[in-house]
Amino acid sequence: MKKIIISAVARNGVIGKSSGEMPWHSKEEFSHFKSTTLGFPIIMGRKTFDALGEPLKKRLNIVLTRNMNTKFSSPEVIIFDSLQNAYDFCSTKGFEKIFVIGGAEIYKQAMTSVDELLISYMKFNAEGDVYFPEIDLNVWEVKSIDSRNEFDIYTYIRKN
Repeated sequence: MKKIIISAVARNGVIGKSSGEMPWHSKEEFSHFKSTTLGFPIIMGRKTFDALGEPLKKRLNIVLTRNMNTKFSSPEVIIFDSLQNAYDFCSTKGFEKIFVIGGAEIYKQAMTSVDELLISYMKFNAEGDVYFPEIDLNVWEVKSIDSRNEFDIYTYIRKN
């Protein structure tokens, strides 16, 4: 099972605001995110889920939270108290790949365990106070770059 971080990152490293608000709206990047993750499990922190407001359709929404008493009204949402437990669950279900979609704390945790990074580098700076973790080029190498109008998609793979 391939584990992939997917994120959109402004030129200055911003990925969001601590209020949960996205600092930009890009229809083109949203379309890329949707087409890439459709049909696969997505793992996110509770704050990210709250910012979305509802489960993303046609994907198993996995929310990581320390409060296992958290209840969601949708059967498309399941909760785990750790990234490893979410991975283990997805592995037993036979998924080909899973996507870690944020936020910053979940990205930091996942950086040591994922196989690939799929980063949309937006072609602008953004206002915000939540940043993507530093990508260590001693650990990661760029496999490909796909240029779009508003962003460039960098695919990083772990070095052996």
